[in-house]
Amino acid sequence: MLSLLAFLMVTTFMVLIMTERLSALLALIIVPTIFALIAAALLGPAEQGLGAMMLAGVAALAPTGVMLVFAILFFGIMIDVGVFDPLIKAIVRAVHGDPVRILVGSALLALIVSLDGDGATTYMITTAAMLPLYRHMKMDVRMLACVVIMAGGVMNILPWGGPTARVISVLKLDAGTIFVPLIPAMLATAGWVIFVAYRFGLKERARLAALPADAIDEDAAAGEVIAQDPDSHVEARRPRLFWFNAALTAALLVALVAGLMPLPVLFMLAFAIAMGVNYPSLAEQRERLAAHAGNALAVGGLVFAAGIFTGILSGTKMVDAMAATVTGAIPPAMGIYLAPITAALSAPFTFFISNDAFYYGMLPILAETGRAYGLTPAEIGRAALVGQQVHLLSPLVASTYLLVGFVGIELGEHQRFTLKWALGSCVVFAIVAVLTGAFPLVARLV
Repeated sequence: MLSLLAFLMVTTFMVLIMTERLSALLALIIVPTIFALIAAALLGPAEQGLGAMMLAGVAALAPTGVMLVFAILFFGIMIDVGVFDPLIKAIVRAVHGDPVRILVGSALLALIVSLDGDGATTYMITTAAMLPLYRHMKMDVRMLACVVIMAGGVMNILPWGGPTARVISVLKLDAGTIFVPLIPAMLATAGWVIFVAYRFGLKERARLAALPADAIDEDAAAGEVIAQDPDSHVEARRPRLFWFNAALTAALLVALVAGLMPLPVLFMLAFAIAMGVNYPSLAEQRERLAAHAGNALAVGGLVFAAGIFTGILSGTKMVDAMAATVTGAIPPAMGIYLAPITAALSAPFTFFISNDAFYYGMLPILAETGRAYGLTPAEIGRAALVGQQVHLLSPLVASTYLLVGFVGIELGEHQRFTLKWALGSCVVFAIVAVLTGAFPLVARLV
């Protein structure tokens, strides 16, 4: 019964947001609350009270929420002062107003920036650099969000990324054992992302060719437009402080990669320094805060609302029930195909119940089951990473709200547009992983 309620809850939630009956913010709060009350009425109260489990979920995501709020404020200030203007202008000169070059350039930039393994940083830097071009060219911003999140999905497999670190820790394996055999699959998936960007570019080139000539402003000065606010005032620029702001941004990125301090603290300190130096006047500070408060509040609210969802999933033991149902449903005759089954399960389960629930809850069970069929824990662990492209589209991934907020589209719209291409990435990743021996299609029976 608990497992049935869990699947019904997840299905109801996804239907409501993808059909745009409810916003993600409201659905993340209302839907799990209703199903938690139903579970309590049918099965009795959980060990934790409803309020306690909701608050526990919010507390677990609080550091992420704080990090994203101050990251939005910091990068918003950096965009305002013009620190990304030279990069934007260089890209404008390089792409020459060609949609194919713009989209392929977006994919390459996102792949490079996401080497640090942090999705939020990738989304902010890439959209800050590329979104003005899409606005000028009247290009479909859904394509930008699609190729950027797919590029992030490729680099999310790096050993310092979240999912691979979870696999390494829960299976007690060396990072190289898990990661090195997956490098060919990662390279192939990166090639798929670039191919998708190229295909999008051809489509946009044909569409824009049919527009009136005065509808596209190919030569507009990128410095006059920022990603978040095309109408931002020129007085917000600080050209004389360019090198200071560039050095501050570079220092922040180095500190993020090096892990010198927790991410929320780093972004809070960087924001305070940037705001104090660039806008010493209290009136200017209030104006800049007001300019970015909407984005910060929207993303922060969604993160804390996601905490309600995950808190109820965990507190009611719905996650455990779902995992037991799925693993128990695999018939013994299918055990020799457990590696591709794990790969197939990784996409929906990391989408619906989070990375933590899948890798800490289900993966150990799958890995132990695989031993009976001659599958090593490393092979099952690699297969479990196949679904990360789809995982990043999950409403439980905080940084995804940052991306859609920056680009200016709804989460459901982003999911509908991107899902088939993300599934394509999973297929490419899985095929190459099997062909290169990262995990077998059929187990070696012992």
